[in-house]
Amino acid sequence: MSAKRGLRIRGLRQRWLVNAVLPIVLVVIAIVTVYTLGVRRTYYSAMRSGLETRARVAADNFSSYGLKSYSEYFRYASITAETFEEKDRLELQFINVNGRVQVSSYGLTAGTQPGTSDVTEAVATGKPASFEGLDPQTGERILSVSAPLRFNGRVIGVLRYVTALHEADRSVLVSMAVAIGVALLCVGLAIFSNAIFINNVVEPVAVVSDAARRISAGSYGILIDNRYRDELGELVDNINDMSLKISQSEKIQQEFVSSVSHELRTPLTAINGWAETLAADPGANPEQTQRGLNIIVKESRRLTTMVEELLDFTRMQDGRFTLRVEETDLLAELEDAIFTYREIFSREGIELRYECADDLPPIIADGERMKQVFCNVLDNAAKHGGSGKRIDVSVAAENGSMVIRVRDFGPGIPVEELPYVKQKFYKGSSKARGSGIGLAVCDEIMRLHNGTFDIANAPGGGAVVTMTLPMEK
Repeated sequence: MSAKRGLRIRGLRQRWLVNAVLPIVLVVIAIVTVYTLGVRRTYYSAMRSGLETRARVAADNFSSYGLKSYSEYFRYASITAETFEEKDRLELQFINVNGRVQVSSYGLTAGTQPGTSDVTEAVATGKPASFEGLDPQTGERILSVSAPLRFNGRVIGVLRYVTALHEADRSVLVSMAVAIGVALLCVGLAIFSNAIFINNVVEPVAVVSDAARRISAGSYGILIDNRYRDELGELVDNINDMSLKISQSEKIQQEFVSSVSHELRTPLTAINGWAETLAADPGANPEQTQRGLNIIVKESRRLTTMVEELLDFTRMQDGRFTLRVEETDLLAELEDAIFTYREIFSREGIELRYECADDLPPIIADGERMKQVFCNVLDNAAKHGGSGKRIDVSVAAENGSMVIRVRDFGPGIPVEELPYVKQKFYKGSSKARGSGIGLAVCDEIMRLHNGTFDIANAPGGGAVVTMTLPMEK
C-alpha cells in the first residue's frame, strides 16, 4: 500500500512538473530558435549589404577614371589590388567576363575561376550580386559580392569582394550559445521554483493521503498536525473534522448496536418467560395469568415500537422516508395520543394535563406520522421526566403556525447534552430504555412537514419539546 501511495505521489509530482515546466521549455525553445534565426539572418544580411555597397561604390569609382586602354585598366587594377588594406579579412578580385580571376589581392587565386553565381549574375545583369555558401575551390564557407566593371559603356568584368564566414559563424554560434545558456538558466530556475512549490504541496498531500488511508483502514479519530494557513490548511481541518465525526459516529453506532441488542433482548426475555410460565401451568391463578398477559402485551408493544423506529431510521438513511399529506385534523390525532397515554401515565402516578386553543383549523399533514411524533414525545416525557409526576400538553396558534408544546417537570436535560439530543443513536447520561433514534425520526418527520422540532429546558425545571407546523395551505 505504501509503495502504491509513493507511486501516486511521484506521479503527481511528475505530472505537475510536466504541466508547469513543459510549456515554459517549449516557449523558451521557440524564443531561442526565433532569436537565433533572427540574429543569423540580421548578421549575414548586414554583412552582405555592406559588401554590396562597397563593391558598387568601388566599381563605379574604378569605371569613372576614364581609362584609355585595357592595358591601363589592367595596370590600375593591379595597383588597386596591391595597395588593398584589408587583406587580412577580405580578398579583392578583378574578374573578366569569362569568369577568370585576372588580379587578386591574395595573388594566389589569379588565373582561377571562382565558379560562383554572383560572378555570372553580375556579368549577365550588369547589377551587383552576392553568393553565400561553400567555395567550389576550397570548400570553405564564404560570402562574395560582385559588382560590374564598365569600360567604354560595356561590362568588361566584375570587381569582387570575398570573405570567409568562419569568424561570422563563430560570432553567430557565440550568440546562440549565450541564448541557449540564458534559456537553460530560465528553465532551470523554473524547474527549481516549481520543485520547491511542488514539494510544499505534495508533501502535505502525502501526509493527508496517509491519514485518509489510515482512516479508511479503521483508525478513526486520528488527527493531522496542521501547520498550514492556506487551502491545504482548510483540507487538513476538514480531514481532522471528518476523522473526529467518523470516530464519534462509530462509537455511537457501537453503543447503539449494544443498546438495541440489550433493548430487544429484554422484552423478548420477558415475553418468552411469561409465555413458558403460562403454557406450563394453564390452571394458574387468574390474577397471575392476567399479570403475565399484561406484561406480554406491554413488552410486545415496546418491541413493536423499537422495530418501527429501526425501520423508519433505515428509510431515512436511504431516502425512502416519505409522507402522505392531506388535510388532517391534527388535534384529533394529538388527542388520540393523549387518550392512549393518559391511562398508562395514570398507573405510573403521572398527571397529564391538556390545554388547547379554540378554532384551530385543519392543516395539511400526514396524520399517522404526526401521531407517531406525539406518541414518541409523550413516551420520552414519561421516561426522562416522569419523576416530576406531571406532563403538560398545550396547543396554540402563533404567527401563522400551530405550536404544540409538551413539558415535563423532571430533572431536565444537562446543558452540555442539549445540542446532541436529536442526533441519531445519542442517549446521553439517561438510564432510560430506548434505541436512541426516536427523536431523530421525529425531527425528520417535522422537517418533511416544513416544521420545527425543538428541545430545551423549561423555566422552573423540566424539559419542553416545541413542535411547530405551518397552517397555510
